[in-house]
Amino acid sequence: MTIALLGFAVINLTVMDPATSKLVEEVLRLPREARAAIVGKLIESLDDGAVDANAEAAWSAEIAKRLVEVDSGKVKPVPWDEARRQILSDE
Repeated sequence: MTIALLGFAVINLTVMDPATSKLVEEVLRLPREARAAIVGKLIESLDDGAVDANAEAAWSAEIAKRLVEVDSGKVKPVPWDEARRQILSDE
């Protein structure tokens, strides 16, 4: 069985052991919010704990800048469905 995730990645479940393949199939049947929570936990599990202080500071500054731009009206947020359509349309 092959599954496309978010239109970006393809997972070939036939290369996984049967237990893992079954687990993935079960998780994919969960509601979106549950799947998102699981993805977050899986990503956290891959973190080796090393934190680049410069990267953390740079991301914090970027987030603060973007919040100011949205709050001031300078930037208009785009709903995910629209952003995804734009990303996948090769515009």
